[in-house]
Amino acid sequence: MFSKVCGIGLLGVEGCLVHVEADAQDGLPGFAMVGALAPEVREAQDRVRTALKNAGFRFPPKKVTVNLSPAGIHKSGTGFDLPIAAAILGAYGELDWESLADAVLIGEMGLDGVVKPVRGILPMVIEAKNCGKTVCYLPEENVREGQMIPGLRIVGIGHIRDLIARAGCEEAADGDEPGHDDGCADATGRDEPGEGIGNRARNDAPGKDADCGREGAEVHFPYVVNTYDVDYRDVQGQWLMKRATEVAVAGRHNLLYIGPAGTGKTMIAERIPTIMPSCTMEEMLEISKIYSICGMLPKEQPFMTRRPFRCPHHSATAQALTGGGRSPMPGEMSLASGGVLFLDELPEFSRNAIELLRQPLESHRIVLSRVSGRYEFPADFMLVAAANPCPCGHFPDRNRCRCSEEQIRRYFGKISKPILDRIDICTEAAPVDFKDLRGRRKEESSERIRERVERVRRIQKERFAGRGIRFNSQMTGEDIRVFCSLSREEEEFFREVYQRKGLSARAYSKILKVARTIADLDGAERIGRSHLSEAIGYRSLEEKYRQIPEAYERQKASDRSGEAVQAQKAGPAGNDARRQESGRYEDIGLQQADPRGCDAQQETLSDRHDARRKKAGPDRNDARRQESDRNEYIGHDARRKKDRPDGGDAL
Repeated sequence: MFSKVCGIGLLGVEGCLVHVEADAQDGLPGFAMVGALAPEVREAQDRVRTALKNAGFRFPPKKVTVNLSPAGIHKSGTGFDLPIAAAILGAYGELDWESLADAVLIGEMGLDGVVKPVRGILPMVIEAKNCGKTVCYLPEENVREGQMIPGLRIVGIGHIRDLIARAGCEEAADGDEPGHDDGCADATGRDEPGEGIGNRARNDAPGKDADCGREGAEVHFPYVVNTYDVDYRDVQGQWLMKRATEVAVAGRHNLLYIGPAGTGKTMIAERIPTIMPSCTMEEMLEISKIYSICGMLPKEQPFMTRRPFRCPHHSATAQALTGGGRSPMPGEMSLASGGVLFLDELPEFSRNAIELLRQPLESHRIVLSRVSGRYEFPADFMLVAAANPCPCGHFPDRNRCRCSEEQIRRYFGKISKPILDRIDICTEAAPVDFKDLRGRRKEESSERIRERVERVRRIQKERFAGRGIRFNSQMTGEDIRVFCSLSREEEEFFREVYQRKGLSARAYSKILKVARTIADLDGAERIGRSHLSEAIGYRSLEEKYRQIPEAYERQKASDRSGEAVQAQKAGPAGNDARRQESGRYEDIGLQQADPRGCDAQQETLSDRHDARRKKAGPDRNDARRQESDRNEYIGHDARRKKDRPDGGDAL
């Protein structure tokens, strides 16, 4: 007998509808599964057969064949256990599989028949809705996550026998509105699925942000109020860094902090999510899909309402950043999509890991090609990095920095010029003054900064409507010509800076994009000279990168030239005096090595030698001389015999 039900697989971050077909016929008893299966899917035949047996089902021996179609798509994951079990029950006549034509089944099965939760429910349910399905049978632990998507009836299954009982309710529930499960909800002890976050968002008035009351924003969930334990009012001083951070967040520009250790680089970076605009519903769905696949959604509310902030350790491998594995999973770049990827101590990362940032920073996606298929993950993040100026972190303070020129050059050598070109803003973290730390000045809060950032984001939304971009950092060459026009005075100023600094074409466009964001923060229609000057000041990383080793060389050359000038002024007498002084320093060094001084050291060695000779005595010395003479004669005689053909017998 033949039966067919539907399951859902995963390809990257998207779901894929899979038809699970089962056929039970007379013949040599056996169980076969086909359809480009991963090892964990192929192992389902043992799990499902044992689970059905322990659940009390007894089947006559038949030849059972299970096919997962389409066969050309690689299937992975344990979510196919429940549809395989349903297809087998339908093939043996234990389940009316035709009543499940508009349903999808997802779940892993234990050997006792219990249905266990799986990862990736959110993208699977979204794909089921896109395919026209109306019912989703999910593990009870995944029901709350499935309810986040409106327009579907979510049915919780705790045991395989619950599936048979629930399937009988579907014909009676066909006339019900999707999103309600009146006949089956009581059996699982759930509230109505229609009360999910997605449904509540649909009831809001468009154009209103229900949690903050701001107009012009996208539809948000009414009861979601993001609170943070940190705030920018905690940061004392560092006005330049906070200003650069505000500009970067407003225009979604990549940002690099560079400065000595302990100046607040990490502290400011950790507070970036507090000044970013709230997520729209579309952004929440995209972020939640990624975290659902990784099994990282919070249990109390299986929906991401905050923008992610990912801070991987500098020992992270390239695969940890991009994702991958036998069954490819998202990496840190994808987990930071929609939020911030913070790379603290950037030069400490491996060069391969840093170079992998090139394409994702341009295309905002990661494509992994494997034998089993091609997987695409989002990587639409804002890059924030922090670095010390040298390994010890004190350059250019030569009173504290002891790093050599080669150490500084090697430290920054991991950061290539193409990576630096992709960083829009660089700001220097100066040491904080004592008066700033002990002052009573009230710093600006994150809420005030966020209001300015959201105002600029609304300006960009109106400016780029219908162009397929959202931020100033995403402008193309045509967009720059339209929205970043300069007056004649600013044009001449920018041309002079461009030629004097030898900027690249990419640096040219980056400066204009940042200047456009600064002008938006000031509420200006056109880019002014002050906006250009500030943007050029932020674009000084390449110059600093080249000048760090060069400054070291110049400082050493200056020291040498200063010594030469002093020697010339001193004349020959001064040179003799310096040689005498140098010899005195050498004597002092030797005396420091041996507190008794060089003379005492020499006398000690001589005394020890005389003592050994006296201890040996005259007889012992004569015996040594005789033994030496005898050995010399024997050696001479042996060499003479070896040289003569007759062996020396004639002598």
